[in-house]
Amino acid sequence: MLPEFIHLPARPGRHPALRSTVDLLACEIAEPRPGTDAAIPALLDTLLLFMLRAWFDEQSAATGWAGVFGDPAVSDALRAIHAAPERAWTVPELSAVAGVSRATLARRFLATVGQPPLSYLTRWRMLTAARLLRESDTPLAGVARKVGYQSEFAFAKAFKREYGLAPGHYRRADEPPAALAV
Repeated sequence: MLPEFIHLPARPGRHPALRSTVDLLACEIAEPRPGTDAAIPALLDTLLLFMLRAWFDEQSAATGWAGVFGDPAVSDALRAIHAAPERAWTVPELSAVAGVSRATLARRFLATVGQPPLSYLTRWRMLTAARLLRESDTPLAGVARKVGYQSEFAFAKAFKREYGLAPGHYRRADEPPAALAV
């Protein structure tokens, strides 16, 4: 859900934790010592974390995924959707989870995520289904239930409408279409 590329301009002193992590990584690579094999993967994980933090800090407007983290109501609604995509969510239910009115949640969700809550729910279900189809041998009916569809037929129709490809064909494809790669 992040952008394909993140650009962080070099600004001395702007992100000291990121700079320190880069320096530590450079030392481990330049002068390998006992434990370097363990230190490098840990530093790469830490580097990713600090890069993402720096990118979020650099966002000028609280929109997109950076804005989601600054809006507790939207974060709560997203957390609920991600925790239970199989649930038949409604905007009133999500607004109750978020602790705001339906109109407020709809407006803030659209402003930060870029789409209404139920459109996002459908997209999340399809992404989750695509991942399940690729990474498991769960029958289509089981995948359908896990992502909130009562029947395999309804799920297959929604999946094909979203991506133009039946779920069974997606599962068997050597390489998924770029839009579906998970």
